[in-house]
This record gives sequence, structure tokens and C-alpha cells, in this order.
Amino acid sequence: MLPERTEAERLLREAERCNPGPWGDHSRVAAHCAEKIAELCEGMDAEKAYILGLLHDIGRKFGVRHLGHVSDGYTYMMSLGYEEAAKICLTHSFQNQSMEDYIGKSDTSDEEHRLIHTALGNVVMDDYDRLIQLCDALAGSEGVLDMEERMEDVKKRYGSYPQKKWDSNVKLKDYFEKKIGKDIYEAVEKETFRP
Repeated sequence: MLPERTEAERLLREAERCNPGPWGDHSRVAAHCAEKIAELCEGMDAEKAYILGLLHDIGRKFGVRHLGHVSDGYTYMMSLGYEEAAKICLTHSFQNQSMEDYIGKSDTSDEEHRLIHTALGNVVMDDYDRLIQLCDALAGSEGVLDMEERMEDVKKRYGSYPQKKWDSNVKLKDYFEKKIGKDIYEAVEKETFRP
């Protein structure tokens, strides 16, 4: 189950009031990218893609956390009955469905760590999970970024970027470009879109 678009937008605004920061516009850019790509993908629902992109980082509502935002978002969306959004909160950081993919501090309690590990092990990823992973790698807070530049920036900030995760992002870009039959940056209006 998913919230309607207007409700998802309200949830994001409310979350930003709790924890202001560039993550809100990053989420809007990810949502825009997801909607634009899904519009061009046969069998995908662009509205659903937008909502999932908008809510992927909703766990940031609860403060400045690294890995903790994954468990916070998953738990929060589940508490509202939005299982599909909860799944995206969980999967968006793990292209290879492994906690080794996470870049940043492991700031979870033992219970939160177990929750992520168990839920991640049980999830079956689909094209919506893959789409939001791609869009997360494209979305800056001021607009769409070159994916390689964004990954280099993350690498500089955190000191590393696992090669396996890097390669997975490149494969995701190739996968969706084949599905839509055009350059991903053209599809998401990289040069003109601003949140």
C-alpha cells in the first residue's frame, strides 16, 4: 500500500520541519527522476515511482542518522501501513541486497541492525527498487547530477565507495537506458529540472 501523491508530499514537508536539510530537495529530485523514467518504461506506474522516490529517505525525519535512517524510514512507513514505501526505505541503499553496500556510519542499535539485516534478507527486489536506487544516485539537492560525479563526491566525503556498489549503479543506468531507449540524463531533464 502507498499514500496518495498529495499525502506523500505532505509527509515529506512534515518530515523536513522535524529535520530541515538538503535531503528534502534531494528526495524531490529523486521523485522527479523516478517519475520521468517510469513514464517511459512499459508496465511501470509513474505515479507510484514518484511517490516511492519522494519517500525513500523519509527516515531522515527523525534526525541526523546514517544507517539509522534506513531502519527509521522502514519502521515509520510500516507504522502507517505503507508497506511498499517501507520496502523502498529499506532497499534504496543496498543495490546488492547486502549491508556491506552501506556507505556511512553504522549508527544503529543492535535491534535496528537486526531489523535491517532480516528484512533485507527476506525482500524480493523489483524494478521499483532498482529505479529508486538509480534515482538516489542521480539526485542532488539542487538538481540532477552526473552519477559518476555524485559517487566521487560520496567517496570523498566518506573515504570510500565500494567498487561492487559503483559497478551496480552503472549497470542500473545501463539497464534503464535500454528499457527506455534513450539517454537517462535526457529522460530526467538533467539540464533544466530544479526542485
